[in-house]
Amino acid sequence: QVQLVESGGGLVQPGGSLRLSCAASGFSFSSYAMTWYRQAPGNERELVASITGGVGSTNYADSVKGRFTISRDNAKNTVYLQMNSLKPEDTAVYYCNVWRYGFSYWGQGTQVTVSS
Repeated sequence: QVQLVESGGGLVQPGGSLRLSCAASGFSFSSYAMTWYRQAPGNERELVASITGGVGSTNYADSVKGRFTISRDNAKNTVYLQMNSLKPEDTAVYYCNVWRYGFSYWGQGTQVTVSS
């Protein structure tokens, strides 16, 4: 079955960096687009960044462009989110997502807190 496991979250000061990882299993990883979402308390879940299968084209929310980078390692079945110049408003639970055959799969999420 499809499984997504996020890791790498934590507490970081404003201006700092974190790299999130999402280990995937149960499907042909390299063929599928992968997406990072986040949800802050009281807010709806929002798309942060996505990367296609194949050539790995990327897309970012305006709020993270130039600061975050999504990438994938198909040999390791893992998608990453490198987050630089973090701001307090980046504080949220970050989720990994894949759509497969009309179903949406989510990981358990990893908490990112940006605070001094």
